[in-house]
Amino acid sequence: MVTKCPQNPVLTASVIPYKADCVFNAGVAKINSEYVMVFRNDFDYLGGAQFGGCSLGLARSKNGVQWSVEPEPILTLEQAQIYFAHSHHKRFGPGEITRIYDPRITVIEGCILLCTAMDTRHGVVGAILETKDFQNFELKCITTPDNRNMVLFPERINGHYYRLERPFPIYGRGKQEAFEIWSSSSTDLRYWGDTRLVLGSEEVPYSNCKIGPAAPPIRTEAGWLTTIHSVYNSPDKPLKAWGDQKWTKAYHAGLMLLDLENPQEVIGLAPDPLILPDAPYELDGFRGSVVFPGGMILEDDGEVKIYYGAADTCVALATAYVSDLLALCHPF
Repeated sequence: MVTKCPQNPVLTASVIPYKADCVFNAGVAKINSEYVMVFRNDFDYLGGAQFGGCSLGLARSKNGVQWSVEPEPILTLEQAQIYFAHSHHKRFGPGEITRIYDPRITVIEGCILLCTAMDTRHGVVGAILETKDFQNFELKCITTPDNRNMVLFPERINGHYYRLERPFPIYGRGKQEAFEIWSSSSTDLRYWGDTRLVLGSEEVPYSNCKIGPAAPPIRTEAGWLTTIHSVYNSPDKPLKAWGDQKWTKAYHAGLMLLDLENPQEVIGLAPDPLILPDAPYELDGFRGSVVFPGGMILEDDGEVKIYYGAADTCVALATAYVSDLLALCHPF
């Protein structure tokens, strides 16, 4: 059903031509017959769960398996502070933004858009960036805190852009880490509203903790095929991890199907995980037992390439056929 690439992992820190410790949670798109990957790079490991820096890097491929990495990061923290202070608000200059990470790529009507998470001194926000060349970026919008794991649908639907997102409230839910998938729409990528709950964490059989969006959805005749990430926390069963994290959360890839005309409505859900962490590169790393999809490409022959972060350390690839993936989605 789902086949993990024999060459996995397809991208590791060892091939990055600049400072890198972990490269993962990448967005991937096919643009003009070329595969393009924007990956998260964490560097200067400080111990425990801490890194000294984070940047976004760019890789290109002719076949989606072997990748060539650009010689420099395409977006550093310092660059982000400059871009965003000019294009959005002076409050997002030096000192306010502390990290930018977890990119997702969506191409809409020839426009290249990146969704990222952005840590600030006043909370975690989701950001939408526009770029023409992966060298210059314009900040289109940010969410209110706390929000992340944001992905865009690859086309306008009835004149509206749609996104999936994962706010993570604490006060409203007590201290329970039970976060869900929500959706908002927009007519211009800047002003967002019509926010609705899409899927609750309690509705996913293999989650006892939190869920969220993963890769941007792909259009099929049956609906919008959409990966999710799902977390199962076993506090009494420590997993492999760097340092003294006491890591106990296993991340799985899941699958849901959304209505073509109303992408905020779930019409199908796979009752079992799509990808489980069971390979060495998924079980052992900065945070072991983690599978986190960030890119999904539907090829002309029906093959679907699913790119995912493995163990928060590297990028891996799995493939399946779209007909098989649709068959996994039971009516919701």
